[in-house]
Order: sequence, then C-alpha cells, then structure tokens
Amino acid sequence: MSGGGGGGGAPRVRSMNVAVSEARPVLGPAGNNKARSGSAAVAVARKPASKPLRSKPERTEKTPPEVDVVPAPAVGEKKSVSSPSSPPLRSILVPSVLRKQDQLLLLQSNLSLDASCSSDASSDSLQSRSSAGKGSRSSSVDRRRKPCVSKAVTESLVPPSDVLQEKKRCAWVTANTEPCYAAFHDEEWGVPVHDDKKLFELLVLSGALAEHSWPAILIKRHTFREVFADFDPVAVSKLNEKKLIAAGGTASSLLSEQKLRAIVDNARQISKIVNEFGSFDKYIWNFVNKKPIVSKFRYSRQVPAKTAKAEFISKDLLRRGFRSVTPTIIYSFMQVAGMTNDHLVSCFRFQECIGASEKSHEDTSKTSIEERKAEDMIDLVLARAIDEFGISSE
Repeated sequence: MSGGGGGGGAPRVRSMNVAVSEARPVLGPAGNNKARSGSAAVAVARKPASKPLRSKPERTEKTPPEVDVVPAPAVGEKKSVSSPSSPPLRSILVPSVLRKQDQLLLLQSNLSLDASCSSDASSDSLQSRSSAGKGSRSSSVDRRRKPCVSKAVTESLVPPSDVLQEKKRCAWVTANTEPCYAAFHDEEWGVPVHDDKKLFELLVLSGALAEHSWPAILIKRHTFREVFADFDPVAVSKLNEKKLIAAGGTASSLLSEQKLRAIVDNARQISKIVNEFGSFDKYIWNFVNKKPIVSKFRYSRQVPAKTAKAEFISKDLLRRGFRSVTPTIIYSFMQVAGMTNDHLVSCFRFQECIGASEKSHEDTSKTSIEERKAEDMIDLVLARAIDEFGISSE
C-alpha cells in the first residue's frame, strides 16, 4: 500500500511482519513546525519484530533527549507535505524547553515569595522591637513613679532600731562567745538580787570560778542546782559531807573536795546570819548602803579584779567562818549580784541595770516603810497592853 502525499515524498511501506514504529521528531533549522521533506527525510531505524517496541515514559530529567539532526533541504526544492494518513509528529524538545521555563518561573516565584516573606518578617520584628521598646520604656517609667503610700503605712513598715543595728555589749562578749554566757550577760549579770537563795547560788558559782570559767559553769548550772538542793541554805547545811565528796559522785565531777566542803560550811554560816540580821540580803547589801555602785568604765582594761570594798567584805566573811571567799571571788559575786554595775558605758545593759537598781531601791524602800509601820503598830499594841495591865494590877 502506498500513502498519498507530495510528488517528492517517498512512499511509506507497511509490512505485515514488521511493526510500524512511531516516527521520531526531526529538528530543522526553522524549528519543529516545518514538515519533513520527502527527499531529505531520513529513515528511522526499526527494530526486528521479534522484539516489539515498548513505549518509553517521558523523561523527567533536565537533560534534553537525543534529537536527530536533519540537513536543510536544497535551494529550490519543494517542501513535502505529509499525507493525512500518516501519524502526527510530536516534538520532544518543546515540552522540555517549556518545562525548563516553568521551572524557572516557579523558581523566580519562590524567590519573590521568600523575599516578600523575609521582608514581612523583618517588618514584624521591627514592629515587635518597637512595641517592646515602648513597653520597656513604659515599664521603666512606671518603676520610676513612686506609689503614693501614707505616712502611717511607711512608719509601720520600718523595722525597729534594734533590728537595724545590733545591740552593743561589753567588750568581753564577742561573736564567738558561748550563747549561754551571752544570755547570762544580757539577763542576769549586773542585775540587783535580793533573794537569799539566789544570792547563795551566785556566791557558790563565783567560788567555782577558781576552777572553771563562766561558760563552763553555766553549762553545768542545772547540775549544781540538783546537787545542792536548789541552793537552799538550810537544806545544804544538812547535807552529808561524806556522801557529797564520795568518789564517782555527781558532786565530785563538779568541784574539788575542798570546794564542796566550803559550800556546806558557808550554808551553815548563812543560816547564822539570817538569824542575826533577818536575811542574808540585809547583811550583804549593808556594805554598799543598799544601793549598787556604778563604775562607769569605758574600757574593759579598767575593770578591776578586786576592790577595797571586796577586801573589806571578804575579811568580815572570813571572820564569821566563811571559806573560799577571797577578795577576787567576792568582787565577782558583787558584779553578778548587781552590788556593782561594771557594764561598760557603751553596753546597752549599763542603763538597763541602773533602771533595775532604781526600781529595786524603790521596792526596798516601800518594803522598809511597811515594815516600820508594822513595827510601830506592834509597839503601839504592846504599849496599850502594858498600860491596861498596869491599870488592872493597881
């Protein structure tokens, strides 16, 4: 069979044994729109029928497919027109070129989109920074503005001066001082004492200074009270000295045998003084005219170990049968019992002890006045009784 076409075109022969392969496109100098001329067309190689051709999928790679180059027709040669019965020729290069253009356009659009997004992000960041700056400036302005607080509220918020500034104590009480001794300085040392049991306790503890320090004595203070019957002079005077000084006992761990015997003897002498003066308090405070001595020392080196007054009291106690009552022990007793105020003038306890002594003196004077009134009443009653008895006897 022959196909219709131009005069110069070669007939296309179809065989029953050979499968017709699809014509391959031809790239001419004028582009793929030009029809192939019959004389210049080149036959495309056909494969044998035993191996039928399979349609290859379109390549997606960017590399252009292989193209057969056909020489241009000669001058004056007519262009052949393909017969209508022949299958249409398709170009492979055009879709690839279009695909490249599409990719370029897509890339350009992506770049423009990225640029627009970055510009939007930069504008948003600038806006956020500006807003943050405004916020920080406003917050700083708000911080600078002081709230309006009433004077009463501000005064209530101010802590007391004791909290702001630590209390100043005597120079021998430091930050490394034992807490028990610091509390003893702040609460007891220098406060006037007028109770007989308390005075006897302080006399015993002052005598223990010959063997121990104040912190060591204060730590064992509860043991002293248990051993010596809470420092009751009458009960201590009746203690069995042999049991008291027995080896391995609690008392022997506190003081030496000589000190233990002296405590029992001193308790007996205090009982005698109570019988003579009415109380140990009256006897001991008479040496200072019932009023504490205010030393007004500025430095710790000015505080003496003993005074003439302590020596005088020591001699009188020794005369009455007391033991272990040296002037140094007696002066320590006077300090702790409040008979002398040896707190430094810079110590906060200096003025407090003066106030306590004045209050104690007022209480003592009131007591003495009441006692005098009671004595006067007794004398008056006795006088009336004597008068009545004399009248009745006549």
